[in-house]
Amino acid sequence: MSVTPPRLKDLGRSLALVMEFIDEYEHHPPRPGAADFTYGNPQELALPGFVDALRKQLEPRDPSWYAYKLSEPKARVTVAASLGRYLGATFAARDIFMTNGGFAAIAASLRAVVDPGDEVIFLSPPWFFYELLIGAAGGIGVRVRLEPPEFDLNPEAVAAAITPRTRAVLVNSPHNPTGRIYPPDRLQALASVLARASEANGRIVYLLSDEPYNRIVFDGRRFHSPAEFYPQTLLLYSYGKTLLTPGQRLGYVALAPGMSNVEEVRSDLRLAQIMTGWAFPNALLQHAIEDLDALRIDVGRLEARRDRMVAALRELGYELGSPEGTFYLLARSPIADDMAFMRALRRHETHVLPGTVVELPGWFRISLTANDEMVDKGLDGFAAVLRDL
Repeated sequence: MSVTPPRLKDLGRSLALVMEFIDEYEHHPPRPGAADFTYGNPQELALPGFVDALRKQLEPRDPSWYAYKLSEPKARVTVAASLGRYLGATFAARDIFMTNGGFAAIAASLRAVVDPGDEVIFLSPPWFFYELLIGAAGGIGVRVRLEPPEFDLNPEAVAAAITPRTRAVLVNSPHNPTGRIYPPDRLQALASVLARASEANGRIVYLLSDEPYNRIVFDGRRFHSPAEFYPQTLLLYSYGKTLLTPGQRLGYVALAPGMSNVEEVRSDLRLAQIMTGWAFPNALLQHAIEDLDALRIDVGRLEARRDRMVAALRELGYELGSPEGTFYLLARSPIADDMAFMRALRRHETHVLPGTVVELPGWFRISLTANDEMVDKGLDGFAAVLRDL
């Protein structure tokens, strides 16, 4: 029986809500001085080291300095060494594929491994565009819900969602929007599920590990990547979070050590990057990568901001957890209609992302990238809206 993947315009109400919210935000942006917790955008000037790294590479050193670039050898070596330091695993430089951000890393990886009609399991609440990118690759998205308030990864629920058409499982850790980091025992259990499914289905079930926040972890935790436990993993990364420069598109796909059909995936992935619309980073960012990879926003400052906001919101009566990583807080709306709560909060010049946009009605997300002045103003707004309600 042939299977027809969904048309992009028919991907469902959840995607429509995302686009409606984005349009509303763009047409009615927060006024200057408002407390804007909506997106993980910078609210302060970029790291001086980031600017210095780009400035150092501006002057061309040969005629091809600004020519078309694929994955530059220096960039691949830098990333492989960096992964070795962070994860303690040996990645081959030729298994690193530089991309113009994490968005492109996801899109190209899906195109490389998914055939028309294949199913791709993803966790909900998700990043906004997972289902769209799965559909664009010809696949069919299958949700596995993360149950509140813990939002733990449930390998048994993933196993129950697997069918003979399952081609990949897309996992995000540290998880946006919940801030959960999946521990080694859950990742090992998931690896066992996928290994059994690959054998039963007679073809590989890939794991796509979306981990742009893997260097933004709190309380002295150590991050573990699924690539440490399952060799059929494509590790997807964006520097835009670590450097808080999301408009400078730099990321990569790394093939896990021990991947059984690595030659095939290498070939398919490189072709997929071209098919996706030249999904390679620009020349300047690749030239500067040695310096960029060594930089990181002040995670200790983010952690202190997390602690302050969690304590203050709980004292006001809000229900929320304390994230283990990322730069987001996830809180339950004091009224069932989180969209109505968001609009009521706006009247106090405080802006958040409603949970409905990430398939989690009744909740809302706060970005900790807001500056300290915004936090002061926002906490007043969170208190005032409770009085209104």
